Amino acid sequence: MNPILFTSTDESTGKTAIALALARIANERGVKTGYMKPKGTRLQSNVGKTLDEDPLLARELLDLNAEVHELEPVVYSQTLIESALRGQADPEELRERVTESYRGLADNRDLIVVEGGNRLSTGEIIDLTDRAVAELFDARVVLITHFDEPGDVDDLLAAIQQLGEVDGVLFNGVSDDNYDDVMTDVIPFLEDRGIPILGVVPHQRALAGITVADLADELGARILTNEAPLDGLLERITVGAMGPEAALGQFRRTRSSAMITGGDRPEIQTAALQASGVTCLLLTGGHSPPQAVLGRAEEAGVPVLLVPSDTITAVDRAEDAIDSGPARSADTVERMQSLLTEHLDVDALLDSK
Repeated sequence: MNPILFTSTDESTGKTAIALALARIANERGVKTGYMKPKGTRLQSNVGKTLDEDPLLARELLDLNAEVHELEPVVYSQTLIESALRGQADPEELRERVTESYRGLADNRDLIVVEGGNRLSTGEIIDLTDRAVAELFDARVVLITHFDEPGDVDDLLAAIQQLGEVDGVLFNGVSDDNYDDVMTDVIPFLEDRGIPILGVVPHQRALAGITVADLADELGARILTNEAPLDGLLERITVGAMGPEAALGQFRRTRSSAMITGGDRPEIQTAALQASGVTCLLLTGGHSPPQAVLGRAEEAGVPVLLVPSDTITAVDRAEDAIDSGPARSADTVERMQSLLTEHLDVDALLDSK
């Protein structure tokens, strides 16, 4: 058996799309490939059950016969975490459950693609971090990361230290502005330290985030602007919870972002409209902003959305909407498959034992 664990330095790095695309490539090359996500972390309510939708997509795309509870043996819910805190969850029993599922899924398979959790620390309370899972399966580890600024290398090195070692690093979603820096500076720096690089996948708008219109539909938001376009891409959120001067500095460092703040914070809203990376304003609490803010938003072409919920709830729902975007659909897994064929050293990954 040849298991590969895909983990990441952060959320929303394209881990699911990459793992499933690699599995499809392997299948097409005659490598009989299975899939597993030991810890379900992207939880949604479905017919009275709480589960992670990623195994459902994997089962569809890879034509797997396994049941969801086999593909995802541990539902890493708030209830499980609270049980662990009270000493009511047995880490050893959970590890045995994961191992048993893995053995069943690995039967008659040449390769198992294992998808990690949403963070490297997830599962620590039950001794099932991504590092622990990799050791449990004796799996090779592929670390997926992004690069938006030089400081991201700190996060990458810290992640490698947390994992112990990795068998390869894959940069995903690297913008044109940063591509040369990654190739000429970052990769030689890492390779000098013995860190293998598997590839650099360029940023593709079709594989990132959702549109403003999609976010408005998902949240049931009122659209307060009439002329601002709703086809802008949202890849992340930023929260306006500080003074306007500090907020402006933060907003100017973001891109393709929905800025979330209370509808009664016109000074933050005005600051956000000065930042080119803010694609839309999402205002909370049901408070409509002053007409002056709406006028500036119209002039800047920045749509303004309004929801009745509080900011924390809006942040959670917006993050879920963006994370559930096209990177987790059959179409974009196929797009990712084409990108990996071109930009990933697939032979090195599949041929290594």
